[in-house]
Amino acid sequence: MERVLVTGAAGEIGRVLRAGLRGRYRLLRLTDVREPSPASAGEEVVTADLSDVAAAHAVTEGIDCVVHLAGVPREGAWEDILRGNLIVTYNVFEAARRNGVKRIVFASSNHVTGYYPVGRAIDPGVPPRPDSRYGVSKGFAELLGRLYADKHGLSVACLRIGSFRERPRSARQLRTWISHRDTVQLVMRAVEAPDFHFIVVYGVSANTRNEWRNPAAELIGYRPVDNAEAFAAEIENKLDPAGPARDFQGGEFCAMEFDSDPRRINGT
Repeated sequence: MERVLVTGAAGEIGRVLRAGLRGRYRLLRLTDVREPSPASAGEEVVTADLSDVAAAHAVTEGIDCVVHLAGVPREGAWEDILRGNLIVTYNVFEAARRNGVKRIVFASSNHVTGYYPVGRAIDPGVPPRPDSRYGVSKGFAELLGRLYADKHGLSVACLRIGSFRERPRSARQLRTWISHRDTVQLVMRAVEAPDFHFIVVYGVSANTRNEWRNPAAELIGYRPVDNAEAFAAEIENKLDPAGPARDFQGGEFCAMEFDSDPRRINGT
């Protein structure tokens, strides 16, 4: 993988990845709807709105691997989620197929399985239980990735990113945190791993309290080095309010607009 495209390169994760991957590939192409900072050696910078099919086709031309971060990064209005996370993602996958891209590394989210209860260990094989429209959009993209792997032969990795922070900030994040350093390693491993068909990996650091099992991490050689437990003494009392935000793995996303009976969720 010598020519790598990062979409959403001006975002929070994109900026960290750009710094971590700089100089590693013959070409690192960076695109965002907002203008990224000027290119360094080995970089190309392209301002593009990927909801436009032609723009998606142009930025994927000549690329070996797409790291797809672009989209709405949190819960929001359906119209925004539809455009930013469904239409843009479809355009990127289809443009990649038409341009002969070999691999797509997609930034999915732990919110695909947010309504599993805290205390239950899960792995990527469990049925989706999204906690938000945002989580639904990421689940759609994982299914799209599966389609493009099976029907069109792309190698696809879906990374269910946990709580991406420089350091954990809450008791929940003692379970779900992924450090900047581990995020760069995870994406790098997914880009460079020997051939695989389709995998789903939870993007999480080596946290003592982690509840996500990660069999595909070994396949790509991802070995996280950071552990949120180092911050436990200062933050473990910073609990979410009692209720869905504390009871379910998706945290505050589970409490947004919630008007159900949590006992019905726990009982299934």
